[in-house]
This record gives sequence, C-alpha cells and structure tokens, in this order.
Amino acid sequence: MSLVTIGPLYVWRCALRRAAVVQYFTTSEGAEHNRELIEDVLGELAARDPGGVEYQVLMFDGGVGFMHVVAFDGTSDPFADCVAYREFHRALAERLAAPPVVMYAVLIGSYHSASVAR
Repeated sequence: MSLVTIGPLYVWRCALRRAAVVQYFTTSEGAEHNRELIEDVLGELAARDPGGVEYQVLMFDGGVGFMHVVAFDGTSDPFADCVAYREFHRALAERLAAPPVVMYAVLIGSYHSASVAR
C-alpha cells in the first residue's frame, strides 16, 4: 500500500483490495429492526477487530433504504466468524421490500479526513 498525493488530497493505493456494495430497501415495518441488527454487526466487528476490513453502512432518507460498503484484504470472508452478521441474514428476506442489488469491485483508494471521528 502506498500513499499518493492527488492535488490537496491523499489517497491510499491498495493492491487489488476487494470490495462489495449492497443496496436494498426494507419494508417500513422491518426498517428499525434492520438498523438495530446492523448496529449489532458493527459493534461485534469493533469488539473483535478482525483486521483487514473496512465496513460502512448508510441509511437513505426515509429510513427504509440501506447501502453496505465493505472493502477487505485477501480472499477470505471477513464476516465468517461474526455471529451478529449471521443473525442479520437469518430473516433478511422477511424485512426486504425487493431483492438487494449486489455489486463487486476493486478498491482504487479512499480518503478519510483526519478531523472526522471514526
């Protein structure tokens, strides 16, 4: 990994870091429970710190749309040992209003402001 300067920005270049983006909409009845389950996953990952993974989840205005963005090193599943992640998926189909859209990618780089708390 190397630090590259692009104008005033700094970007970490990662050699073939895998990424996935998942976007979906829940039913209005399932949205709050979905958010709680996501928070459980984030909490477990923070406690275990599996390393080599960046994971962010966005909730769209209206509270029923979600986007998960994960980038990770290697080829192993960063969620393999995450109990909360399995619980999140257990009844996911019941919370969804439509099938999710899943896209895979390679991370080119990312920027995180030093002033933003993570």
